[in-house]
Order: sequence, then structure tokens, then C-alpha cells
Amino acid sequence: QVQLVESGGGLVQPGGSLRLSCAASGFALDSFAIGWLRQAPGKDDEGVSCITSSNGSTYYADSVKGRFTISRDNAKNTVYLQMNSLKPEDTAVYYCAADPRGSCGGYDFWGQGTQVTVSS
Repeated sequence: QVQLVESGGGLVQPGGSLRLSCAASGFALDSFAIGWLRQAPGKDDEGVSCITSSNGSTYYADSVKGRFTISRDNAKNTVYLQMNSLKPEDTAVYYCAADPRGSCGGYDFWGQGTQVTVSS
């Protein structure tokens, strides 16, 4: 069955970096679009980034453009989110999710999430 497992979260100081990983099983990663979303306490889910299945087009929320980079390693069936210049407002639970339609339009499968805390 489709399974997504996130890792790489933790506590980091403002200005620091983290790399999140989303390991997929049960499907070929390059056949689905994969997105990263986050939820901060008391706030709605926010789409952070996504990579499509077909040509690997990438999308970013305005709040993370220039700081976050999404990438995909098909051989490892893993998607990464490199997060640089982290700010306290990036604190949230980060989820990866899969869209079988390949277009970042909506997600049918979700991981369990990984906590990212940005604090001094």
C-alpha cells in the first residue's frame, strides 16, 4: 500500500538549516506529485512546496521562496525539502503528501508528519 514517512525535523536556531526527507513505498515516486505542507498551532494547513510527476516542475509558497528547495531522488524513492534561513514562523509540523494525478492539485495520501521548531 502507499506509505509516506517523513524524517529530518528537529530544533534549529533562526538562520539555520534542516533537510526533511519523505520516503515513499508502495508506488513509484516519479508517478505521483509530492507536496510538502505544514501546520502551525492554531493555524490551517499551508502548502509549502510541490514537485510534479511528469517533468518535475516545482512550486513554492511565497513565504518560503528563495529559502526552501524541493527535490526528488527516484532511485531512493525519496523527496527532500531543503530548508535554509529558517525563521521562527517556519515552526510547524511538516507533512509530505502524494497526488496520484501528478499535478499538485490535491493529495490522497499523507505521512505522519515531522516537527520543525525554529527557536533561539
